[in-house]
This record gives sequence, structure tokens and C-alpha cells, in this order.
Amino acid sequence: MRRYGKHTDEDDIRARPNPKGNRPRTSKRPKHEDAAEGFVLTVDRGRLTCLVEDRTVLAMKARELGRKAAVVGDRVWLVGDLSGRKDTLARIVRIEERKSVLRRTADDDDPYERVVVANADQLAIVTALADPEPRPRMIDRCLVAAYDAGLEPLLVLTKSDLTSPDKILEVYASFGLAYVVTNREELAAGEAAERVRERLAGRITAFVGHSGVGKTTLVNSLVGADRQRATGHVNAVTGRGRHTTTSALALPLPSGDGWVIDTPGVRSFGLHHVDPSRVILAFPDLVPGTEDCPRACSHDEQDCALDAWVEQGHADPARLDSLRRLLRTRERREGD
Repeated sequence: MRRYGKHTDEDDIRARPNPKGNRPRTSKRPKHEDAAEGFVLTVDRGRLTCLVEDRTVLAMKARELGRKAAVVGDRVWLVGDLSGRKDTLARIVRIEERKSVLRRTADDDDPYERVVVANADQLAIVTALADPEPRPRMIDRCLVAAYDAGLEPLLVLTKSDLTSPDKILEVYASFGLAYVVTNREELAAGEAAERVRERLAGRITAFVGHSGVGKTTLVNSLVGADRQRATGHVNAVTGRGRHTTTSALALPLPSGDGWVIDTPGVRSFGLHHVDPSRVILAFPDLVPGTEDCPRACSHDEQDCALDAWVEQGHADPARLDSLRRLLRTRERREGD
């Protein structure tokens, strides 16, 4: 074996070859100028189904994206085999900047954010009027998340054949919410779907709601028989539905003018990620009244200037009550 002394010439020293190849590593990344644009339809265990032109392509995230993940609703760029044939796999190399992100946390004290969908325009909050019983706090939480994400909320009330919607509508009348009321007979006949579709045209709408409220049944009626998802039933003992939808899925409307995104049923909608100061932006009629508020006013305290503003007749008192109910949900845990 040859031994080297203290004064060796570098030409005498043998360099070990790169075990992964002979090319040196570089920070430069390919530009992928030939990448094709796609739309993420669903994500399942690291595999993403994307719509590329008129075909679905199975893809995985490229290593160069690091920890950045694509979610349903993302606009992405793909390279590789884009034929969509069985047992082929493309790579997602770029993710377009998102125009909106709907997030939630498991609970109000959970700092881990979960991205529900990206690039949606509207949030359809589906609530049954009975079986299971409506939960207004859940509606409030979804409203806060929608306002924070810049989405327009749509309240969809199902099963009106079991009880009247008047009580719920009275609670949310001051919000100026768009709403649709449906019953099971109309849903079976397709009449309910037509009324809901009018609110979805030209938009990407995410549907959220508790399990068992009829969310997936409604989505099935909206998208047509060839794109049906499995549905479940409400447990007679607990009054809760069973999770049959386990992953978010984007589906096109039959007219081609809009998308619906069916999301898994949730039992909580944490708001740890929401800055309470942003909730006031959902009430533009109250914003001028905050000019005289103390610094860092929460708008739910004794010195808040909104009380005097409303008493002077500048806004409906019910609007202030609505704002404060939303602010208080930020401090509560679901089910309290």
C-alpha cells in the first residue's frame, strides 16, 4: 500500500469517484420549459390525480419542490409521461401561486394547519336541519374560515322536510348570507340540484359539513351519475354520520362551467390559524365605526367604539351581535 508523506503532490492523490455518478452536484435546477399545466383533482397517499387537458394523469411531487405540497385545487406543471395510461407516473415540478387557501386546524389550540383546498372562490357550508341536529357554532367557525380565506360563503340547508329552516335562517339573516334550502324529495327529483347549480356557475366551490348532513349526496346530484361517490347513513344512537368520503375530490359540473370540491366530513373546525383582527373585514358596514376604537381593540370589549356607532343608527345592532358571535367562536373549542 502506498503511503503519503507530508509533502505530497496533489497529482499523486487519487480522488474517490462519486458513487452516484461522475457529474458534480449543482444548485442549478432544470427549467422544465416543456412542462404541461394541470389541475389537482385529488390526493391519495402521496399520489396526485391531475387533469391535463382532457385526461387524468397520476403524478408524484418532484424532489426539487422540497416540503412544498400540492393540494386539491392547485394549478401545477407536470413533466414525464402525461399519457394517462395505466401504470404511468408523471412528476409535478412547479406549483402556481394560490389565489386562495382554505385552512383549518384540528382544534383551537392545535398549531398545525391543514390545507383543505386551494384556489376556491366559494365555500358551501352544508347543514342538516335535523338528523343530525344543526350546530350553529360549526357554521360560525366555517364562516370565520371562509372570510379569512377570502371565500364567499353559501349556506346550504338540507332535510327541510323534517323541520322548518326558519329558526336557522333567522339567526343568520343579519349576515346577508346567500342560502339554499333543500329537502330529500327535491334532491331525489333533481330540483334541489338545479337551484344549487345556479350558485355554482363559473366558480370553484368547496363543500364542507358534518358527516351525515347529506353533503356527498348533494354533490352526487350536482355532478351526474357517472361521477357518483359512496354515501353513508346517520348512526341512530350517536346522531352522527359515518365518514364515507375520506379525501377531497374536485368534480366538474356537467355544464363545464364550474367545479365542486367534495371534502371529508368533519367533526371540528379549529381556528388557531385565524387572526381575529381580520374577521371585521367581513362586515364592511361596521368598519367605519372602528376608527375611534382603542388601539388593538378586539371589538368585543367595554371600550369598543362600535357600541356607540351602532346606537347612533349607523348600522343594524344584529350585525354587531353577529360579529361578536364570530369573534367569540375563535376563543371556544368546538362542542363547548
